Amino acid sequence: MFSADMGTTPSSSANYIEDVFSTYLYTGNGSTQTITNGIDLAGKGGLVWIKARGANGQSNNLYDTNRGVGLSIQTDSTNANTSWTGVSAFNADGFSLGSNSQTNFNNDPYASWTFRKQPKFFDVVTYTGTGSNKTVAHNLGSVPGCIIIKRTDSAGTNWVVYHKDLTSAAYALVLNGTLAQTSSPTSFNSTAPTSTVFSVGTSIATNASGGTYVAYIFAHNAGGFGLTGTDNVISCGSFTSDASDIATVNLGYEPQLVIMKAVSTTGHWWMADNMRGFTVNDEQYLLANSSGAEASGTNIRLTNTGFYQASTTGSATTYIYIAIRRGPMKVPTDGTKVFAPLALNNGFDTVNTTGFPVDLQIRGYRPGGAVAGRNPAVLDRLRGVSSVPSDVSSTFPLLCTAVTDAQNTSGQYANNWNNTGFSTALSLAGDNAMWNFRRAPSFFDEVCYTGTGTEVATNHNLGVVPELIITKCRSYSPSQWIVGSSADWSKYLVLNQTAAYGASTSYTSLTSTTYTPGSGLGLAWNGQTFVAYLFASCPGVSKVFSYTGNGGSQTIGCGFTAGARFVLIKRTDSTGDWYVWDTARGIVSGNDPHLSLNTTAAEVTTDDTIDPDSSGFVVNQLAATNCNVSGATYIGLAVA
Repeated sequence: MFSADMGTTPSSSANYIEDVFSTYLYTGNGSTQTITNGIDLAGKGGLVWIKARGANGQSNNLYDTNRGVGLSIQTDSTNANTSWTGVSAFNADGFSLGSNSQTNFNNDPYASWTFRKQPKFFDVVTYTGTGSNKTVAHNLGSVPGCIIIKRTDSAGTNWVVYHKDLTSAAYALVLNGTLAQTSSPTSFNSTAPTSTVFSVGTSIATNASGGTYVAYIFAHNAGGFGLTGTDNVISCGSFTSDASDIATVNLGYEPQLVIMKAVSTTGHWWMADNMRGFTVNDEQYLLANSSGAEASGTNIRLTNTGFYQASTTGSATTYIYIAIRRGPMKVPTDGTKVFAPLALNNGFDTVNTTGFPVDLQIRGYRPGGAVAGRNPAVLDRLRGVSSVPSDVSSTFPLLCTAVTDAQNTSGQYANNWNNTGFSTALSLAGDNAMWNFRRAPSFFDEVCYTGTGTEVATNHNLGVVPELIITKCRSYSPSQWIVGSSADWSKYLVLNQTAAYGASTSYTSLTSTTYTPGSGLGLAWNGQTFVAYLFASCPGVSKVFSYTGNGGSQTIGCGFTAGARFVLIKRTDSTGDWYVWDTARGIVSGNDPHLSLNTTAAEVTTDDTIDPDSSGFVVNQLAATNCNVSGATYIGLAVA
């Protein structure tokens, strides 16, 4: 996932996945354009892998800093270096594109994957063959999990792949084909790589005398990332499934990219990433061995700690994979990097910029009205959204906060969810408020899980103990939106109701990595699927708050420096709406428009319940909202 600067000042020795890897989606313009993905290729070096997503037959084109700009090789062919004006420059924050139709055809959608050189993650090596057994030095700083080699001076030779989970180093795979693993002792000299070198034998595909080669080298569970330097960000592994056992892979993290290949039988090289659509429901895939268009598959599904195979071949099949951890890993210090409120009234395909990839979008229809498409609605990347421009035919899982319905696919409010925002879909009309969140440590996370009928600890990636959790059953209707907060976990609220606290435990056993949904509130129904949104107080960015009303005005300090841009308030000791204010519609020293997540009522613009304050916001007692009644209790969420 793309990451711009998250506004952090980490230790100079700390490494994060967002600094070394990016999936970046773009649309070709037929001319030139610059892709700013935050990856330093000019100073550090690396690889850019580009694939068109449409049906125009463009190949998988790879450009790397060792071979230089303008030289492409295609993973779906046996071609040598090809001089194309694809990647025209490697930049300190991404790369530039020329006008080549393979990588920049006008109006075609593309996916790019950028791998930066970094010990314990990835390396690129070029070498000249000798025709006899030799070793090649690398700078991975750990034992490679996978090595992909291509001869670059002569056409007609296959891409050859070593993977640690093949039968042995005497076996290899072909990247540009579907063959199962085959005995190939001369490819890698039947010798496993070490942390400093790999071996090649006498095969013309890896070591012809005078031939030139490029090798892409991937680490496996080598640590080296995060503040402690012990976090893994790339895994090269394998799994076996059969007709009765759908295999689950536990990586210890949620992946953003998985490349997968059957090795015990023929099969494609599947590539799924969370920017194009790698979700808990399905995946959009491209094939490394094919120039074909993107398609929707039933191969693998995301979990919050890995992935699982969603379909089987009917017989025992072994697969290998390369998986890369989802980012960002940095804790944000700038709210604008992870949250953007928007007030929209625009037409089809209008581009709306957030400056980051949106993971959760809550939409309120300002004129109100209890008709189809006008309920407060929730879309999110993990359950599935549209990442294709001008997409009006597809629909994606939608939840409405004012009702108890299961998720449905009756409407699509946005399309082209990309690295910097989204576009307006055909079904979006009228004045709308859209609150856009990005998943980030200590700020916000999302979890999808399946109930077991009993209380079971659920993994999350928030990195701190959650302070506010909102959960909805996705698969069953009617089911309530259950809300718990750190103000009192022994009680619960209902997002789709005005009711006061209910006396039942909402969530238990909360830690920085797990929480347990309470079984008494329908949060663990056996076989039903759920989604949970987890929030925490991130210094200078967000605040999960509670307060007691004083009957007049009071400042709710959140530790901000430029005030709150989003405020959610709910009274807990008595009835009250789930009120939302934001700076896109106005938080001023006068009347402030607000919507309520529990109702389809129109926006109210005639009261001054809150006022701006640099540390957070000011709340005023008005009969219209009763958000500061003397002695009353309240909870809420504010974002800077």
